[in-house]
Amino acid sequence: MTTFATIVDTWQRVGATRSRLAKVRELSQCLRRLAQNEISVGVLYLSGEIKQGKVGIGYALLKSAAADDSAPSAILSISAVDATLDELAGIRGAGSTPRRQRLLRNLFSQATTREQEFLLRLLIGELRQGALAGVMVDAIADSAGIQVAAVRRASMYAPHLGAVALAALTGGQEALQQFQLKLMSPIAPMLAHTAADVEEALKLLIGDVAFDWKMDGARIQVHKLETSVRIYTRGMNEVSAAIPEIVEAAKALNARELVLDGEAIAFNTHCRPLPFQVTMRRFGRKLDVDAVRKELPLQAFYFDCLRLNDITLTDRPAHERFAALVSVVPVAQLIPRLSTRSLDLAQRFYDDALAHGHEGVMAKALDAPYEAGNRGASWLKIKRAHTLDLVVLAAEWGHGRRSGSLSNLHLGALDPATGDYVMLGKTFKGLTDAMLKWQTQEFLARATSRDQWMVRVRPEIVVEIAFSDLQASPRYPGGVALRLARVKAFRPDKSAAQADTMDSVRKLYAAQSGVEAQL
Repeated sequence: MTTFATIVDTWQRVGATRSRLAKVRELSQCLRRLAQNEISVGVLYLSGEIKQGKVGIGYALLKSAAADDSAPSAILSISAVDATLDELAGIRGAGSTPRRQRLLRNLFSQATTREQEFLLRLLIGELRQGALAGVMVDAIADSAGIQVAAVRRASMYAPHLGAVALAALTGGQEALQQFQLKLMSPIAPMLAHTAADVEEALKLLIGDVAFDWKMDGARIQVHKLETSVRIYTRGMNEVSAAIPEIVEAAKALNARELVLDGEAIAFNTHCRPLPFQVTMRRFGRKLDVDAVRKELPLQAFYFDCLRLNDITLTDRPAHERFAALVSVVPVAQLIPRLSTRSLDLAQRFYDDALAHGHEGVMAKALDAPYEAGNRGASWLKIKRAHTLDLVVLAAEWGHGRRSGSLSNLHLGALDPATGDYVMLGKTFKGLTDAMLKWQTQEFLARATSRDQWMVRVRPEIVVEIAFSDLQASPRYPGGVALRLARVKAFRPDKSAAQADTMDSVRKLYAAQSGVEAQL
């Protein structure tokens, strides 16, 4: 039985170094020390997660529990912490708050001061010192003595990295084959890096390149088995009941088994795409779906095929997946695509996408596999206006007509090298009254600390920010700052893990200025 302090000590050592190799070494050594029944939970804790998911514990309740006396020495085990969280997650109904409070106080009273800090951060989602998914994947491979590529592939289809670690450490590389793309079991979508323009995309991608229109819709993943169809969002939530017209169209596709990646989008009467926020009104709708469907119909456009009948295609090159897509999906439901290495043709295709009211284009290497859940180098997004998906770190109380509302947003991006969020600037521009009301409620629900000027929040809410350019700034720790930033839209369809990172920010800054940003 391994002590909980083993996890906490490893977390502190990982957070104390910026060396990726050192992080991997510390994590790998820790994994080797865990008993078989502790591996999955231990990996989740070090990754800042718990297997119970959200257990409905507020910050104030946790803070009060942590304020009690701490244990003089490490006595907690990993299994004991996990058992307590299981019990917490199971508490429901009348009188649940005092019961949870008693359970939490008992747990924290058995923890040392350092263990209390870890538990507090873990349970509010603030544990992000270094044990990122990519680092943990490397550590699992090192501790099990297997290929990193095999672990990375398994992580695309496993429910979480804890399950991958358990399989790798107990069954080796062969055991990872159990993790496959399965029908009616969604996977995280592949994400893209940013290119400044079409010319840069052609320089970065080797070989033939496919350009797709980039539609500002809601990402969907469609699973079809015979006449049964389920549709999932990028957050892997099922939304089939909310968008019946897309379900009906998918049922008509000529394939027994099918998994497609695409976008759902609404258009106005002039066939121009409506804003993302309008499209999102259809998602999560449970009442009056038929009425809203008539008022705001959606169309699905597909750009990738991940499975066709009994063949999984994610490991196949893009040109094979695209050929499979064309074989089963009618042209009217395909996102327009052009395969070329001609700068002139690609630029005209980009201009045509903008002329039709879309954001820009995606550039994709035709020989690359589908990297589920990863921001692959083989996909590049090219937009007319510079935008980044950033995470809200804090918000300032407004003044004047905005008094009583949280207004000025503190915006940041995760630095994969350190596991910390780096602030890039602030903005209060682009916020409507409805957005101010919504964000005040949502930010306060995620508050980690507050004073008369500002509320700091858990890094969970993603917002799409439009800006003129990135500029060098000694004021911010990343060395760069957003210029003329404004809120384009909140992105409830994206998790913080799917937001842009400092790697993307530095790359964009270098493309704009020719100067590498320094952290």
